[in-house]
Amino acid sequence: METANFFDNISTSFVITSIIDILIIWYVFYLILTVIKGTKAVQLIKGIFFIIIGRALSNFFDLTTTTQLFDMVLQWGFLAVIVIFQPELRRALEQLGRGSLFRSSAGSDVSEHEKMRQDMVTAVRYMAKRRIGALIVLEKETGLKDYIETGVPLNAEISSQLLINIFIPNTPLHDGAMIIQGDKIATAGSYLPLSESNKIAKDLGTRHRAAVGISEVTDAFTIIVSEETGNVSVTYGGKMSKEITLEKLEELLQKHWLVTAGAKEGGGLFARK
Repeated sequence: METANFFDNISTSFVITSIIDILIIWYVFYLILTVIKGTKAVQLIKGIFFIIIGRALSNFFDLTTTTQLFDMVLQWGFLAVIVIFQPELRRALEQLGRGSLFRSSAGSDVSEHEKMRQDMVTAVRYMAKRRIGALIVLEKETGLKDYIETGVPLNAEISSQLLINIFIPNTPLHDGAMIIQGDKIATAGSYLPLSESNKIAKDLGTRHRAAVGISEVTDAFTIIVSEETGNVSVTYGGKMSKEITLEKLEELLQKHWLVTAGAKEGGGLFARK
């Protein structure tokens, strides 16, 4: 009886250690993929998998010469991988030394989203000071595909420099609206529906009417910079808040431009607090 319990304990400990072993290997592979994501190393890994599959198939069909060729490639492949992946390996070791490789991805996402908000505020501050007209639409739950198709597709990373440059007067994309999906600038120069509301002041131009118009038919959050006064306004829920401060804008961005862990086609999913 004691012998059976002994073997049961060994079996249980073996299963536990095997699970831990698998989790460690999985996490190491996950970290490696995180490091090489978006680099040329991804294509090289696809090539390595092709060689491994080719070696297995040639062995299965008893292709002697082909098998020897694949064996030779795999034999020297380790050194080749070190040479080819040298930049990625160095970057991984540097991140490991700084401890950033094991940081929570959620923390990284938070800092990235904060940077996007700061870039937005910086761009609006610059344009407002110089009275550069701008119309920026942030997609939320309601898709804006119909309006995106009317503009010039960009699918670009968000930066204050790019936001400013697009709205510089007399450039091809400065007219129309910029639409942002998740963490990407989806399009610029898009056309939005104009509001026919009588509550909009007559001294406000087309940008403001378009901003109110898109907020009447969708749940989008829109930022407007007036080229006449440099004032900053926002619209959401069919209403406009005029002449807001940059501090208020940042507060509203935190509320309406919060990228969550979920994802939707064409960008991140936005949530309102």
